[in-house]
Amino acid sequence: MPDVQSAIFDVLVRTVADRARAAGVFAQIELGNAGLSCSAKNSAAPAWYRLRPESGRLWVELVTPDRWLSQSIEQDLVHTGDKLPDLLDEELVELGLPPAALPVEHFRSEDKLYTFRSPLPFTGPGNEDAVALAAGMLLAYEACFRRLGDMEEKED
Repeated sequence: MPDVQSAIFDVLVRTVADRARAAGVFAQIELGNAGLSCSAKNSAAPAWYRLRPESGRLWVELVTPDRWLSQSIEQDLVHTGDKLPDLLDEELVELGLPPAALPVEHFRSEDKLYTFRSPLPFTGPGNEDAVALAAGMLLAYEACFRRLGDMEEKED
C-alpha cells in the first residue's frame, strides 16, 4: 500500500478540495498537513468533514466536539432503524457513483472529538477512480449527515 502522506497524496487532496468547493455545501474548506477539513454549513454545533491519512489508510470523517450533536445523530439512526453504510451508499448513487459498502466507525477520539469515519480503499492518488471515490465519499458524508440529528440547524 502506498504511503498516503506523500506528495502524491497532496495532489489527491487538492483535487478533492476543488470538487468540494465546486459543490458549495461546506462553510469553509482548509488544506493542511493533516489533510482536508471542511466545516459543516448551518450545523447546530461545530462539525467538520475531513479527508485524512492515518496509519497507512485514507479516511473520510465527520468530527464534532459536541457530545449532544453526536448523540442526536445516533438517536435519529436508532429511531429510523437506518444503517449508515446504506445511507452513504444511497448518497453515492445520487452522486452518480457505485455503492461502496464501506463500514462506519463511531467513537470518541483521543483529542475528544466524536467521530464517524470510514476507511477508503486507496488504489493510488493518480487513479481517477480513487479521486472520484474520495470526493464522492466526502460529499456523501455531508449529504447523509446533514439530514441526521441536529446537523442542520433548525430555524425558530
